[in-house]
Amino acid sequence: MLKSIIGEKIGMTQVFDARGNVVPVTIIKAGPCVITGLRTVEKDGYLAVQLGFGEVLEKSLVNSQVNFFKKNNVSPKKVVREFRVTDVSAFSIGQEIKVSVFKVGDYVDVSALTKGKGYAGVIKRHNFSMQPVSHGQSDRTRARGSSGSAGHQKVFKGMKMSGHLGNECVTIQKLLVVNVDVEKSMMLIRGSVPAVKSGTLLISNTLKKIPAVQQEVKAKARTKVGRK
Repeated sequence: MLKSIIGEKIGMTQVFDARGNVVPVTIIKAGPCVITGLRTVEKDGYLAVQLGFGEVLEKSLVNSQVNFFKKNNVSPKKVVREFRVTDVSAFSIGQEIKVSVFKVGDYVDVSALTKGKGYAGVIKRHNFSMQPVSHGQSDRTRARGSSGSAGHQKVFKGMKMSGHLGNECVTIQKLLVVNVDVEKSMMLIRGSVPAVKSGTLLISNTLKKIPAVQQEVKAKARTKVGRK
């Protein structure tokens, strides 16, 4: 089973767990997604499943994209992404992937583009401290300072400087799935995730190991949620 899906960030809210503690969660519209293509070792050199998410008009796409969807008898999709798998024999083009692939208590990795914030200085971009404002040094309050030692007469690679902030792909790992609503194709994930509101999210089963003790605790929590 493919435990990956494409979603859209709706916003954030808070819920209460079984003990009455406040849990911050992100609301995500996950799927439904349609398999628009399959990647095989013989043809492409790797194994992957291509998912499409979100409806879009044909006039918003180029001819090559329109022909691709028509060839596979799939309605045009706004977002198309690939997810690596170990075997593609269990999948077929046109198959629908719903949020039901995830359950309460699962851990997922979420990838997305962060919010773009334009050009930023070192204080905002790298969390530098401000320089003293006394003795008439107000023009150096938010300055970066020295670029390096005078002996080498050069700036070393990787030096933290001002520049473009945000708008980069970021993955947050091991986030807990708090709730799943199959009818509304919605899911709640504990904590915050990258991307702006209505931004595209790539959600997959986490690559990190889950301790056995933690799995037992989450299984009990899942049972309590089901009873409630």
